[in-house]
Amino acid sequence: MVNSSIRAITFDLDDTLWPFAPIGERIENALHAWFTEHSPRTAERFPISEMRALRERVFTEFPEHAHDLGLLRRLSIERALHESGDDPALASAAYAIFFHERNRVDFYPDAMPGLQRIAAQRPIAALTNGNADLAVIGIASLFRFQLGAREYGAPKPDSGFFQEACRRLGVAPDNVLHVGDHPHMDVQGAANAGLHTCWIDRGDHHWPNDLAPPDVHVTTLTALAAWLESGASSGNLP
Repeated sequence: MVNSSIRAITFDLDDTLWPFAPIGERIENALHAWFTEHSPRTAERFPISEMRALRERVFTEFPEHAHDLGLLRRLSIERALHESGDDPALASAAYAIFFHERNRVDFYPDAMPGLQRIAAQRPIAALTNGNADLAVIGIASLFRFQLGAREYGAPKPDSGFFQEACRRLGVAPDNVLHVGDHPHMDVQGAANAGLHTCWIDRGDHHWPNDLAPPDVHVTTLTALAAWLESGASSGNLP
């Protein structure tokens, strides 16, 4: 695969453009602070560790909603209020706290320079199992569109998810490169759908032995941008 065959690029979001762990921690702390002020019984009944366990229980109870993380978060908040004996109507205000913190991201240093260079060369789209909102974050103008698992109806690595993105781009899968951090969800899922693949590994992780390697392996988006600009063949890049 040479990069001249790539006519469009799709990107994962969490842990590809920004780390998710700090976001998750901020969400938990902000929600607990909000409950402490507005629903003390919920804050007492569900400290952060218990709220995390409740969220996991709700996710397990509703596998049919696995593609809609926002809904599952809302159901978790409603359950916490109900089990604390408080007013479930508070859920809307609590969810607004979640949504605000969910979209307060800290980009990897290379992400914005790399994205801007790549978007200047080829159309790009965002594919995510999560519920980040690129318009709220402020970078939607770089992307042709954002496609989420909630909108599509199934999460990555479902092949149809990637193929729907190609359809919307108007580009055949074998002319699309998907960029993501997760070997199974992103790289294997995209490969199964007929796309070329780029694994972005920011942590010196070991590639799973049971998976075919990605077409391209990078540690930064600026390296990917340079590769696309160079016209070189696939491989491991800095």
